[in-house]
Amino acid sequence: MAKTRQAKEKVLSEVVALLKKAKGLVFADYAGLTVKDMQELRRSLRSKGISYEVIKKTILGRGLKEVGWDKVDTDNLKGMISVAISESDEVEPAKQVMAFAKTHEKFQVLGGILETNFVDAAKVKALAKLPSKQELLGQVVGTIAAPLSGFVNVLQGNLRGLVQVLKAMSVKQN
Repeated sequence: MAKTRQAKEKVLSEVVALLKKAKGLVFADYAGLTVKDMQELRRSLRSKGISYEVIKKTILGRGLKEVGWDKVDTDNLKGMISVAISESDEVEPAKQVMAFAKTHEKFQVLGGILETNFVDAAKVKALAKLPSKQELLGQVVGTIAAPLSGFVNVLQGNLRGLVQVLKAMSVKQN
């Protein structure tokens, strides 16, 4: 049974609401996956705060135009389209989808959106290899803290030397 115009408009408004909140988006072709595989993918994405939707190309294209992402052409996306959307992280959808694609060869990554620009599957794979935001923050903190900890060690070295000299003098006097 065909959907009514109101039902399609409701779906379109839901898609637009998702796209407006999105920081990271990955398109994939899910053709050939079993229901069990799809449930596994949804569960793993949901645990990371990523929503996963199957959206018709026409509705997705209209939603992207409403949001202002006119450069993304959904006609070039082949197959049955699904979208992984993250509201909080630009890279996490790429990481999770690529991890799933490694174990399920029928699942094909088609591309994504990064900073309102379409990126192809190769760039999504490159994004997936980047460290997470938390890892990058940890590296920055470590880089900032390294000179400070070195300075503290230098100061402790002088104190240790003084303590050793005083101890040696006390042993020599006894």
